[in-house]
Amino acid sequence: MNIAVAGAGAVGCYFGGRLAKAGYDVTFLARGGHLAAMQENGLRIKEEAEEYIIESRFTDDIRDLSEADLVLFCVKSNDTKRMADALQPILKETAAVMTLQNGVENEEILEEVFGATRVLSAVTYVQSSVVSPGEIKQQGRVKLVIGSLSSQTELASIIDLLQAAGIDCGESSHIMSRKWNKLMWNATFNPLSAVSGARVGEILEDEQLYKTAKKICEEVVEVGIHKGLPIDPETTISKIFSRAEFAKQHQTSMLQDRLRGKPMEVEAMCGYIRRQGELLGVETPANQSIYSVLNYMNQKLI
Repeated sequence: MNIAVAGAGAVGCYFGGRLAKAGYDVTFLARGGHLAAMQENGLRIKEEAEEYIIESRFTDDIRDLSEADLVLFCVKSNDTKRMADALQPILKETAAVMTLQNGVENEEILEEVFGATRVLSAVTYVQSSVVSPGEIKQQGRVKLVIGSLSSQTELASIIDLLQAAGIDCGESSHIMSRKWNKLMWNATFNPLSAVSGARVGEILEDEQLYKTAKKICEEVVEVGIHKGLPIDPETTISKIFSRAEFAKQHQTSMLQDRLRGKPMEVEAMCGYIRRQGELLGVETPANQSIYSVLNYMNQKLI
């Protein structure tokens, strides 16, 4: 099976690298200094137990993805529509597109472009980061939960190839509920970490940051309830913060983007909660405050 990584950042490089290490043909679409480093020296991946270098095809030419049977769709949510439109005329009609992105809106965009039967969604549990151009670091547990948007889509072969690469992978028949669960965690910690510069553990240990995170979380959960999610607020909030205890050293993806001077996924995180709150009549002042700051910072990067 030919595999393409559309958006070879921390997540795309890690999972694509694991698949390449297992012997699959993987093409990485990247750009800038990160691309140049991989083309010259390969992709270096540092895990807790091992370190290895992947020699593969690294390119900035989207036409090099034309033979892919499976695309790991890993661009930032800001670029979903642009990348999907660019890929649509290039990919084979049988190629599957699996989003590993944050948020819960990307699936809708991809379905409009490729059709529901070709789109898969994955919830990623991974703590990976680009420590320098061409070098990825991963720590902690790794797990993928994947699901389809159509009952006609067969997942067994994709789960098999991921498991063959040593990736803990399972299937969910309620994938968007699982994505929402992750969004609630991300929306609680990602925007706040990007504003403050704090890692997850620092948010938990600082009294004022913790209070703000709790308020943000309460708003996110309330929006989820109004969206129809069958969740108990107290139990859900408790789980979100207990999970954070296992990621104290984690530098969130939005903070990584800010530190590298890259646009942050503001709309996919607090922006989505703010917009849904307005539509559903749910007050979200904490999310609105964080959103206004991050949106202003993003505009300065454009």
